[in-house]
Amino acid sequence: MINEIKQDAKQRMEKSVEALRSQISKVRTGRAHPSILDGIMVPYYGADTPLKQLANITVEDSRTLAITVFDKSSSAAVEKAIMTSDLGLNPAAAGTVIRVPLPPLTEERRRDLVKVVRAEAEQGRVAVRNIRRDANNDLKELLKEKEITEDEERKGTDEIQKLTDTYIAKIDELLAEKEKDLMEV
Repeated sequence: MINEIKQDAKQRMEKSVEALRSQISKVRTGRAHPSILDGIMVPYYGADTPLKQLANITVEDSRTLAITVFDKSSSAAVEKAIMTSDLGLNPAAAGTVIRVPLPPLTEERRRDLVKVVRAEAEQGRVAVRNIRRDANNDLKELLKEKEITEDEERKGTDEIQKLTDTYIAKIDELLAEKEKDLMEV
């Protein structure tokens, strides 16, 4: 019983860390990276479709992304979707390729992005703590039902706390890495 609760908590904490990793990868640094465009949806035959399903996105140089659209008739829609996104990018169509130059980040913008990343990391920490709370409540429930002893409950709670500490450390590590990346000129 205790191992099942611990395993479930571990899986959920792992998912929380992965979700955070995915979220902060979308926050742009000074370098071009295809994941910057992951959240962009393009209207394609009446349905919003993720950009990466409609085009091949490559890094041309450190500050430029090149987008090759599979269906040439949707190039204008792709360009418009990038322009209207909240990323502040201005794509330029050059024949069959759409180039997206990334403007250099100002110091102020870098600090704003660091704040955004810190908020995301805090949400990740809260998610991990909520999982800990749920697991501890499950252990208390088992104790109340007399399915485990107090010692087993205490041991399980300690193990869950160790798991929590491990995953919060992973979140802090991701945050430090991203902050360093953002503040790099």
